[in-house]
Amino acid sequence: MTIDKTMTIGEVLSKDRGCAPVFMAHGMHCLTCPMSVGESIEMASMVHGVDADALVKALNEYFKDK
Repeated sequence: MTIDKTMTIGEVLSKDRGCAPVFMAHGMHCLTCPMSVGESIEMASMVHGVDADALVKALNEYFKDK
């Protein structure tokens, strides 16, 4: 599975909830927020001042062996 910035946080979490610490390590503590279901990684990153590219890279690193 390859993660990209257009995917929603909810979509990624539905694939494997174990990736939650990756989001948290990058400052995305909004995983239980109702907006996370429909908000893209890129949109949420802008709101929270997070580097979306770094987050996506870390998520893909997490999922590479899944």
